[in-house]
Amino acid sequence: MPDLEVIRDPLWDNIRLDTAALAALDTAPMQRLRYIRQLGHAFLVYPGATHTRFEHALGAYHLTRRALAALQERGELALAPEADQQAARLAALLHDIGHYPFSHALEEAGFPHHEGLGVGRLGRAPLRETLEAVGGPALAARIGGFITGKSQSPLRGLISGSLDLDKIDYLSRDALMCGVPYGAVDVDRLLASLTLIEVGEGRVELGVQEKGISALESLLFAKYQMYRNCYWHHAVRSATCMFKRAVLATVRAGELTVDAIADATDDGLTERLLARDPSGLARPVRERHLHKRALDLPASEVPAEPASPWLRQRPDLLERAEDRLADELRLNHGDILLDFPSNPTMLAVDLPLRTRNGSVERLTGEGRTGQFGLPRVATELYQSARRFRVFTVRPLTRSIDSVRELVGMTAAELEHRLGETRGLLS
Repeated sequence: MPDLEVIRDPLWDNIRLDTAALAALDTAPMQRLRYIRQLGHAFLVYPGATHTRFEHALGAYHLTRRALAALQERGELALAPEADQQAARLAALLHDIGHYPFSHALEEAGFPHHEGLGVGRLGRAPLRETLEAVGGPALAARIGGFITGKSQSPLRGLISGSLDLDKIDYLSRDALMCGVPYGAVDVDRLLASLTLIEVGEGRVELGVQEKGISALESLLFAKYQMYRNCYWHHAVRSATCMFKRAVLATVRAGELTVDAIADATDDGLTERLLARDPSGLARPVRERHLHKRALDLPASEVPAEPASPWLRQRPDLLERAEDRLADELRLNHGDILLDFPSNPTMLAVDLPLRTRNGSVERLTGEGRTGQFGLPRVATELYQSARRFRVFTVRPLTRSIDSVRELVGMTAAELEHRLGETRGLLS
């Protein structure tokens, strides 16, 4: 096997892979990612968004190599042993091997998180033997620590944290492939400003130099723009809601198992759903006959969510509420779907900052007086990106404006309401 291989990439041009990366790349779990679209059903809105988790993994690996090279040039990698450097590079490449088909939709539906599945695959054939051959028996566990964010390495922040390189690649790549200008990140400046900072008690963390603050702001604002305009586009969300219902119905019917879905590809799962889905929603998604918006409200026009929002945490309760609404509107189950997407840590920041005079501060959601204001408005940006929507199979003749009140209920309150004879719309 050659010591180095070059792959052409539409975003980063030449991506150079070392021997260890090439060995991992040729395993079945990595090759499966060629058939998992990065953005799920976004291609129904943005036809170019058919890029895959495989391409994204290569990009994250490439940026990790660049970041390590920048740290090496400043003599900072003495703080991180070579074993950690190798694990960081491979963690960037392998971080999505546990991903389900169609992006994060099935995690929203209550399936186990993809990171845990990915770490499990590191310890099984064929990756276990491959990783042992290139880095010894401890390498898989070291990579797993990076992926889950539990590693104690100073390089952990390259893979998991406010500055992780996964974000830089997917924002830049998604914007390019969707054909939108929203995901612009000052990548070169941001990579050049990365630094390892001692934060006390012998701990070292990945941070940023003061000169990189504006580049960090570009990363956060790109995230906001992409969520608002692409990831949470109304048609993307309609398809996602329909897909989730179809999968859950098929699993309940015993036609598919969670394990089989975790091993499937986008097209493989779609074909199984078309043949077995009892909800009847899989085919309309495939043919882009999507539910339309019957209600579309900004987050500012719905009640504040409780501390434990059932819309995000209780997919079973969500489906029961949808079915009750369908009954009240004389629709079939699955003909009305509720959606209020969330990502509370979307604009979160928590990392050390080395100022020009050499002192160390911490950037958090409070920002930095006079310089780093974006985190202080993060809550407002997050709320402006969110929309509460009700999707229906056909236009309604009855007002459903009162549905917004469900958002402010706790799970217990909604359970009680569902047990009453009066309807959710009354």
